[in-house]
Amino acid sequence: MTETYLIVGLGNPGREYRENRHNIGFLLIDRLSARLGARMTRMQSKALLGTVNHEGVKIILAKPQTFMNLSGQAVQGLTRFYKLPLENIIVAHDDLDLPFGILRLRPGGGAGGQKGIKSTIQHLGTPDFPRLRLGIGRPPGRMDPAAYVLQDFAKGDEQILSETLDRGVDAVLAFIEEGLDKAMNEFNGVA
Repeated sequence: MTETYLIVGLGNPGREYRENRHNIGFLLIDRLSARLGARMTRMQSKALLGTVNHEGVKIILAKPQTFMNLSGQAVQGLTRFYKLPLENIIVAHDDLDLPFGILRLRPGGGAGGQKGIKSTIQHLGTPDFPRLRLGIGRPPGRMDPAAYVLQDFAKGDEQILSETLDRGVDAVLAFIEEGLDKAMNEFNGVA
């Protein structure tokens, strides 16, 4: 039987959120689907899905359509439907505590204030699932973090964003092909 991996990018559905910092997880799934030739055309378990076979494994790409704070519903539904072990899932999301352009793969941990991760922890019943934290940096001055994450990336951020997404795709593929530990050693903290 073919091994299956679920790659979930967190974000908010809707055109008005498309380029938001909060949607960097969705942007990663878009970049990954383009690289692998997956078409994001199916709805299942409250998520937009694309499926592709890559180097002998089945990869399911998912963008939950529930809004960020309820992302765990889609992750739980897909995990159960495909009967996936948690080590075959990776959830990609924005992270205020990492500088813009920095990636961090982790085997698990707390939500760190990220409500999509909090929802996923609640729905899976454990914080022990791999995730890819995509740094978006802290808001300037006294700006409210909730307002900051819902802003679009600045025009001058395009090159760093593109390079970050490419490295994120490479990190996800390394996770699938070589395992979490090797991918962490290769990609964590490198700008």
